[in-house]
Amino acid sequence: MSRSPAAEAADNANAVPRHVAVVMDGNGRWARQRYMPRFFGHKQGVDALVRAVNAFADRGVQYLTVFAFSSENWKRPTEEVSGLMSLVLVAVSKYLTKLAGDGVRIRIIGDRSAVSDKLRAAWEHAEALTEKNSRITLSVAFNYGGRWDVVQACRRAIADGVKPEQFDEHFLSRQLALSFAPDPDLFIRTGGEMRMSNFLLWQAAYSELFFTECLWPDFGEAEIDAALQAYAQRDRRFGGIRALEVVPEGT
Repeated sequence: MSRSPAAEAADNANAVPRHVAVVMDGNGRWARQRYMPRFFGHKQGVDALVRAVNAFADRGVQYLTVFAFSSENWKRPTEEVSGLMSLVLVAVSKYLTKLAGDGVRIRIIGDRSAVSDKLRAAWEHAEALTEKNSRITLSVAFNYGGRWDVVQACRRAIADGVKPEQFDEHFLSRQLALSFAPDPDLFIRTGGEMRMSNFLLWQAAYSELFFTECLWPDFGEAEIDAALQAYAQRDRRFGGIRALEVVPEGT
């Protein structure tokens, strides 16, 4: 049985995920394997992110959301947390002009209340400078947790006086931190771990999952292509059954 040209065209259009989410895991182990401080691994991880943003954009991905710092990461040693905060400021200063020039729009999602005024100001500047860019939207999840996201959305609804009968999945989705983007089509985790770690729990309900042993600083174009190729081979049914289109004989 052959399929119609329209069906083939639809499949080709869906072969590239519109939105990719990534848990960038393995920075510390990457550094330890090289007998270096963990901070050096995080620095290499930032460089890998900048390369990945452009690689995903070149392949047609429109949204990239990365897990940079979870709400649980505050439990790490004070020195490491402090170093990460400083690294964010350095990264914004080092890469913002390049990303802006590459057509990248930057968004920050997460609870900003716990970070310094200086860091919040840097984020706001990055968002304002790139708000008109449209090549790809890079959302950086910082001090973010999936459970926090749902709770803050519910609190916002309660504060706005939303009635129970008005509260549904569509309404809640509009209150979430990533409401400006479609749900992720592809969820990638590097570093060999096979869990979601409280990242985009609501939004990733129907995401295709891809786990790789590759540590994040080494996650380059070959690994990106492998993830996208695996995604292209998935049959996304969203709980339904895919009906085959058959070209009638004689046409």
